[in-house]
Amino acid sequence: MSDAKFFQRGKIQELRLELNSDKKDRNYTRKKQTLKKIVANMTMGNDMSSLHPDVIACMSIPVLEVKKMVYLFLINYAKAKPEMAYEAIQTFRRDVEDPNPLIRALAIRTMGYIHVDKVTSCLIQPLRHCMRDQDPYVRKTAAVCVAKLFMQDRHLVENAGFIDLLREMLVDSNPSVVANAVAALTEISERSDHIQLQLNMSIASKLVTALNECSEWGQTYILESLMFVVPQEPGDAEMLAERIAPRLQHANSAVVLTAVKVIVYLMNYMSKEEDILSMCKKLSPPLVTLLSSGPEVQYVGLRNILLVIQKHPEILKNDIKIFFCKYNDPIYVKMAKLEIMFRLASENNVEQVLSELKEYATEIDVDFVRKAVRSIGRLAVKIESTAQRCVEALLELIQTKVNYVVQESIVVIKDIFRKYPNQYESIIGVLCENLDNLDEPEAKAAMIWIIGQYADRIENSDELLDDFLYTFLEETVEVQLALLTATVKLFIKRPTAGQDLVPKVLKWATEEVDNPDLRDRGYIYWRLLSTDVAAAKAVVLSEKPHISTETDNMDPVLLEELLLHIASLSAIYHKAPTTFIPHCKPRFLIPSPTLRRQNYNVGRTLQHQDSYSSLNNSAQFPQGLSNNMQSSRSDEDDGNGGLDEFVSSSKQPQHQRLSYHEQSFDQVAEASIGNQEYYEQKINAENPYRTDTGAVSGSQANKSGGVDLMSFDL
Repeated sequence: MSDAKFFQRGKIQELRLELNSDKKDRNYTRKKQTLKKIVANMTMGNDMSSLHPDVIACMSIPVLEVKKMVYLFLINYAKAKPEMAYEAIQTFRRDVEDPNPLIRALAIRTMGYIHVDKVTSCLIQPLRHCMRDQDPYVRKTAAVCVAKLFMQDRHLVENAGFIDLLREMLVDSNPSVVANAVAALTEISERSDHIQLQLNMSIASKLVTALNECSEWGQTYILESLMFVVPQEPGDAEMLAERIAPRLQHANSAVVLTAVKVIVYLMNYMSKEEDILSMCKKLSPPLVTLLSSGPEVQYVGLRNILLVIQKHPEILKNDIKIFFCKYNDPIYVKMAKLEIMFRLASENNVEQVLSELKEYATEIDVDFVRKAVRSIGRLAVKIESTAQRCVEALLELIQTKVNYVVQESIVVIKDIFRKYPNQYESIIGVLCENLDNLDEPEAKAAMIWIIGQYADRIENSDELLDDFLYTFLEETVEVQLALLTATVKLFIKRPTAGQDLVPKVLKWATEEVDNPDLRDRGYIYWRLLSTDVAAAKAVVLSEKPHISTETDNMDPVLLEELLLHIASLSAIYHKAPTTFIPHCKPRFLIPSPTLRRQNYNVGRTLQHQDSYSSLNNSAQFPQGLSNNMQSSRSDEDDGNGGLDEFVSSSKQPQHQRLSYHEQSFDQVAEASIGNQEYYEQKINAENPYRTDTGAVSGSQANKSGGVDLMSFDL
């Protein structure tokens, strides 16, 4: 019969009478029924605490089902009414020594749940006894109870020697006991500030042996503990990975993902490339199999796969078709698949990928279509041989006149222009035909950048910019920055066409806006144009480093940390656990003689330096500007807010970017607010051998700091 009948509000007095009834109750059937009613009322939120004397009296009944319900009652109300737990202590002590191992385990588990000091102090000796109990069920329950006790009083656990007892249980003959001991030690290690779990290869070998006889969750715990093994000898990591590899075929996705995590971790300690490639081949089928599960498991698998292929792209390089979207996939699965398709795209499969993306761009889901269009543009930037076909595909999409498709296409075409200058400018006319469809800031900023960058090739570029300027003060900062830079470019390239626009834009940027970035850029442009037009031209029109899709890659240090957290929330969020879990201990690769050298930091640093030096060497700057100012201003035509384009192109480290900005601002800030003498003194002090004395002179500026833009001599 169903237990639904018990979920009815019961009167306290009636329930008390039923519990204390003197009627003959064979096998305690009536008391069981009454206790079920009480538990049901507790579940519904009704206060049953006034029945505690009558319920505790039932603890002496030697029936497991009755004891379970009484203990559940105690757990529910003991924290609010500690005296209730005090009355049950003697019964707990008797039950811990009961001949029935199920009752012994139930008693020790319940005591671990009751967070009352007196009960906790009485738990120490029974818990120590249960950890050496003859029955494995009692031992494994006691192991978990230690972890619960640690959350209440960590000093008590450490001083009572429970950590050493758990360590001894790692070599227990029963696999379930081993799994629970490992789970408890792992939990304690994660929560303790000075206890760090470290397993040697001998213990690791025994744990792997116990895997075959554990439940699926026990296997997950044991595999997780192997993340605390640091191979010290050549061949240790390879041997351990080979023994774990059969877990990749498990039916439980948690076991599979945890096994993947451990193998990816051990690959850091493998010395031979052929061993790593062999492991990569073994990882591919189980990851593909995850995608045949339900959509929730698929999404978890996809987020983890995205991390793995950034470190080891060879794992799934031949399985890109499995990531093609199905018509009935949820949107979150489709978006995750799109990102992986782009990551795995190469010259060998780009035709298939591009064909799929073109198909997705005609779907009805707006977010999915946007990401598909953007992926086409990123594909053009990533693989040069397919750029022409990607541009043609984007033009076809623009012809559909679908508003959000057109805008997304213009955004990515701007990146294509940056990547391949002087190759695809013939399509600018098509883009200009769709100006009326632009209503999103990013699309507007991209189109304005294109107009400014090619102002000398677009006959009516001044008219187009003038149309955008009608709403300058109402636009977002992103669009305003783009308009400011594009107008200055127009003036430098076509002085006659831009001479009416520049004064207006600079006046707005410096006097009528509140954004400091926009105002500072306006002052810098104003000062450059008023002092040295050649310098302004060199800065604003300097050659930019080519962009690449490497800027989409995750930071290598963060990626390395996330790979140690596969199969966790951290891998789904793509955020380090320390950012959303308070007091979480960070993980990192432990040094070892077999640890492979992580040289990505060195490579990226050299790349930063090379990019920056090439930027400095690419243009001849005028005398009147310091190198720091030249470097930071050389990117000012991006239209994307500050120095973002320079950072995304050259991947200059952020702290260096900030120092450039501060130095350049220091050189122009005082002059920007009218302190001409300060500006002259600072420039002259930095350049004692200057000969271009007219570059910065008080005669070229009004006393109020204003500039007559119409007096420029180009």
